[in-house]
Amino acid sequence: MAIVRMGVDVPYEQTWSTQRRAHERRVAGRISDLCLMLEHAPVYTAGKRTRPHERPADGTPVIDVDRGGNMTWHGPGQLVGYPILRIDDVTAYVRLLEDVLIQVCSDFGVTAGRVPGRGGVWVPGDPAGGLDDRRLGSIGIRVSRGVTMHGFSLNCVNDLSWYGRIQPPGDGGVTSLTAETGRRITVEQVIPIAGKRLAEALGAEAYDLYEEDLAEVIS
Repeated sequence: MAIVRMGVDVPYEQTWSTQRRAHERRVAGRISDLCLMLEHAPVYTAGKRTRPHERPADGTPVIDVDRGGNMTWHGPGQLVGYPILRIDDVTAYVRLLEDVLIQVCSDFGVTAGRVPGRGGVWVPGDPAGGLDDRRLGSIGIRVSRGVTMHGFSLNCVNDLSWYGRIQPPGDGGVTSLTAETGRRITVEQVIPIAGKRLAEALGAEAYDLYEEDLAEVIS
C-alpha cells in the first residue's frame, strides 16, 4: 500500500482535488489502494453533520466538505491521512481507522481509546480529579462507489488554541501526543508508524511515495 507523503502547509482545496482524482482512478481499477499523509495549512472544515453553533462565531472562513462528521480544524503539527481504498463495510472501516489510531498512540506511549457515543479517539479523563476526556484523533469519511475519501487526523504537536474558535464534536477537551507525553512528537515521526499500522490493518505492506510520484499516476 502506497503511503503518499504530500508535505507540509498543503492547501486544503489542493488535496481535496487530488483525492477526487485518485478516487476516480481507484473506482476504475487503474490504481491500487493508497493513503495521502500530510500537514495542512490552517483551515476549518465542516462535515455534513455540522450544526450552526459549532461554526466560528467571529466569521472565520470555513470550507464545507462532502465527508461525514462535524466541524474540525486542520493545520501544522497535525497528521492528516486520506486513505483512498476499496471497502465493503463502512462501519468496520471506521472501527479499523479508530483501531489504527489507538495503536499509533500506544506506539508513542499514550493510552487512548473509544468513548461511547462519541466518534474519534480519546485519552480518558479522571472524573475524580476534574479532568475531562480529551480528543486526540478524529475521523470523517466519505464512501462513493465502494471507495473511500477523506479519513482521519491525529494531533501530534499542533497549537491547540485553534480549537478555541469552534466547538469540536463531542464533549470534552482536545489534546496532542506532545501534550500527553511531555516530549515533542512531530508529524514526520508519526507518518511511518501510522503508515505501517494502517497497512497492517489492511493486510498489506506500506511503501513510500511522494507527491511528484503520485502526480504521474493520476494526471
